[in-house]
Amino acid sequence: MPTLLSQAPSRSLDQRLDALDRANRIRVQRAQLKRALKSGDTTFDQVLVDPPDYVLTAKVYDMLLSVPRLGRVRAGRLLTQCRISQAKTIGGLARPMLRGIQRLGFKFTLTMAAYDLIRLPKLIGAAA
Repeated sequence: MPTLLSQAPSRSLDQRLDALDRANRIRVQRAQLKRALKSGDTTFDQVLVDPPDYVLTAKVYDMLLSVPRLGRVRAGRLLTQCRISQAKTIGGLARPMLRGIQRLGFKFTLTMAAYDLIRLPKLIGAAA
């Protein structure tokens, strides 16, 4: 009787070590990119327009979480507005989806500015 789960092909020790080394390099590069996004050295638009190889398999949602002032709720709303699944990878984004994100970029900036204006009296009151 055939099994539903097939077993992964066996690999030699060298192949496993090479795969582990490659995965570790990708993790380090992604962490550096996330730090650059958080510090503002790189913009999310730059990552989407010309994504490096190590980012192609990263989830769009996970990279959005690295953007300043963008938490889980806002990132989820932004992806919902763009009609993009949270499970979508950056490499899996089609060009029409990218155009939708670029159109929403201005709306997102405007929303953030309005949110700051709404919070301004509370922030001033807390500082006094």
